[in-house]
Amino acid sequence: MNKYAAEFIGTFFLVLTIGCTVVGHGAGALAPLAIGSALMVMIFAGGHISGGHFNPAVTLGVWLRGKCETKDVAPYMIFQTIGAALAALVVNFLKAGAAVAPLQPATVPALLAEFLFTFALVYVVLNVATAKGTSGNSFYGLAIGFTVLVGAFSVGNISGGAFNPAVAVGISVMGLSSWPNIWIYLLADFIGAAAAAGAFMAVNRAELALESEQQPPSRVDRAEPAGSNSRRFRDVA
Repeated sequence: MNKYAAEFIGTFFLVLTIGCTVVGHGAGALAPLAIGSALMVMIFAGGHISGGHFNPAVTLGVWLRGKCETKDVAPYMIFQTIGAALAALVVNFLKAGAAVAPLQPATVPALLAEFLFTFALVYVVLNVATAKGTSGNSFYGLAIGFTVLVGAFSVGNISGGAFNPAVAVGISVMGLSSWPNIWIYLLADFIGAAAAAGAFMAVNRAELALESEQQPPSRVDRAEPAGSNSRRFRDVA
């Protein structure tokens, strides 16, 4: 249960930061810096407990890569989504009365933008947090947070820069995005995550083959949630 609580807390503060820096008189052009930094510090804070996904798309990618137990996939996504929704409600209370104009993205550009940067995010997560070559590194949280920062600066005005189905729920609750558009984020983000997992496995075949040979049969579906490797990505059940 501790890892689910960690996922809830991390996602809550990520979405809270998004709302507080975007709604009303927020951080303006610096909002992506605050958002990427919030993700970074939450990953460093919760990575050793849950792996620090804070994103259903990341959870999907890590599961496909073989570092998240199947039994944890649905609970992770549920707690992430609940954290996002509750954070959005807190933002609505803190920013009550602030004018909010929902983004109305062009469908195809928004789909492509969300796909590309969700792919980038999950690809970075898998490489800095699950690959043997980066095992024990101390920069994984910074790399992941800055990927979101880069994506938000690059395509935030095209798609809203969610790259995260839980964030999509949060911005919909806050009125930053219209509910009829949520399918754009769900479709593009999950497909982007699956594609990133496929790309990671394609370019790391030798490492994955070695992992398969060394893995005892009784631990075929042993999870190591995403957020770091070695100790930080250990199974915390």
